[in-house]
Order: sequence, then C-alpha cells, then structure tokens
Amino acid sequence: MEIKNLNLKKDFNILVTGGAGFIGSNLCEAILKNGNKVRCLDNFATGKKENIQHLMSNPNFELIEGDIRNSEDCNEACKNMDYVLHQAALGSVPRSIKDPFTSNEVNVGGFLNMLIASRDNNIKRFVYAASSSTYGDSKNMPKVEDIIGKPLSPYAITKYVNELYADVFAKTYGMETIGLRYFNVFGRKQDPNGAYAAVIPKFVMQLMKHESPTINGDGSFSRDFTYIDNVIEMNIRAIVSNNVDAVNTVYNVAYGERTTLNQLVGLLKENLSVYDSEISNVEINYGPERTGDVPHSLASIDKAKELLNYDPNYNIEQGLKEAVHWYWENLK
Repeated sequence: MEIKNLNLKKDFNILVTGGAGFIGSNLCEAILKNGNKVRCLDNFATGKKENIQHLMSNPNFELIEGDIRNSEDCNEACKNMDYVLHQAALGSVPRSIKDPFTSNEVNVGGFLNMLIASRDNNIKRFVYAASSSTYGDSKNMPKVEDIIGKPLSPYAITKYVNELYADVFAKTYGMETIGLRYFNVFGRKQDPNGAYAAVIPKFVMQLMKHESPTINGDGSFSRDFTYIDNVIEMNIRAIVSNNVDAVNTVYNVAYGERTTLNQLVGLLKENLSVYDSEISNVEINYGPERTGDVPHSLASIDKAKELLNYDPNYNIEQGLKEAVHWYWENLK
C-alpha cells in the first residue's frame, strides 16, 4: 500500500512491535516504502521471519529479537523512536480459553511494559491494536465505540484492560494514546496454518486443496471483514493526526459492512474458481458453534471518519480479490 498521500513525514522513526506478524509486517513494509526508519520488535512466537526477510537488507530497517514480557527489551526497542505501533499480542479467542495465563501475561503484562517504556522514552504517540472482542455480549448494532458489553473470553478481557491502561497513562502521565479496535482483519501474509489460524486463510488453503471447510454453526454468524490496507491506513492516520480531539480514545477499524460466513465461503469459491474451476464444486461442512464466539459483528466507522478522516478503500469483495490472488501466488 502507498501511504504517501497520508502525509507521514519521512523523518519519523517508528517502532512496530510484533513487526514480523501478519499486520505488523505489512505495516513495516508500507512505512519503509514511505522512506521512514522502522524498528521491529518480535520474539517470533507467532510472527515469521519470512514475513520480514525481504526487509532485512533495507538500511532503514532494524530488527530487535525480543519479548514484550521483558521490560528491558521494551525499553531498548523504544530508544530514539518517535512513535510506537503496538501490534504484539497473543491473538485468538480459542487460544485464550485454552491458556488464559499466557494470553494475560503477553497481552496485559507485555502491554504495560510497552506503555512504561514508551513513557520513559518520551514517545510522541502510542498507537495500539485493540479488538472488536471488547464489545462482548453487547447486542447493539452497529458497534459504537462508547457502548460495550461484558467480555466473552479471556482474550477479550486482556484487550479491554489494554484500553483501560492506555486511558490511565494518558490521564496520569500526559501520554498520547490511540486504540484501534480491529474487526476481523484479512489479507496478504496472514498465516493459514496452525490450530488458531484465521478463518479466511484457513478456508482458502482448504479450498485450494479441494478439501471441505467446516463452518462453526449454521453459517449465519456475520463479521465485518476488514482488508489489511484499510488497517494500514488507520494506523498511519493515527500517527499523523493533529486533531486534539482525536487522541486518547479508541476507534473501530473496519469497513462498516456485515458478511455472513456462508456469504464469505461463496465469495472465496467464486474468487478461487478463477484459478481452478473445480473449487466451485467443493462442498461445505457445518460443525458446532465455538465457545466464546460473538454471533454478529458490525462496526460503525463514523467516529474514525469524523476525527481521523478515515476513508477505507477496500470492501470485502475488493479485499478478497487481492487476498486470494496473493494466496494463490504464494501458498499454492
């Protein structure tokens, strides 16, 4: 993605935690293309070295192999940086249900370490990955930032605690923070493997192998699927905004449209059939609903549009076309 039209000054030094992960590596790449210096902090627990291998020869790119659970690593990573894009976390609701301790250790303890290191190194603004899981059992549709429910998983609790900590640090220490509640992000470099793989790359891989994907439930559950370039745009807008009303708050990062899982699979089959017509005949399996799953998710992006001038370019159809092409070229 080209971010030149978003007025990101080239003299900004930017730290991306979790920079070898799906979202983090895409951020690193886009910011480097703009001419900025980028430092990546990652312990490769879920991030992959191949995601950033092509960046290693760039003189403006620096990798620190470290863990956000280690306060010294956090402090070292923040030295001489202007902005932090904090993406490092242990994602996945099922993973947090299986192992709530580690999710809390990374997502809460690690987050606090990064806040302290950012404060101590005079970071200008701390932009962090929040989550739509914070809405929990709220039945309001679309989801509006100031109305949330009770969390439905340990993961959701950790991401809500992040917002509380950021708010306290802003009020207590005068830090500038912005939280970005991601809604089901997808796109290039998203890992299709492993027990906690996201639904889109997992289904793509299965369909490419002519294997039947399994939908949890009857396929009527819906999500606001959000293409990676929309997420990059929001992170950059969060850095460059000079609007005093835009900081020390949280935003939904989404497209603002709802797609059911049945519709999603239909779109995936349609896009993949361009490369392999047999995929259109692959049948779909249905299994039990997953514990902790929110039935429906749809974001209001009015606040982001008003305060950050957010203008997402990719809807689900456009994003899937791009993503499927990348998967076909890179993972087949």
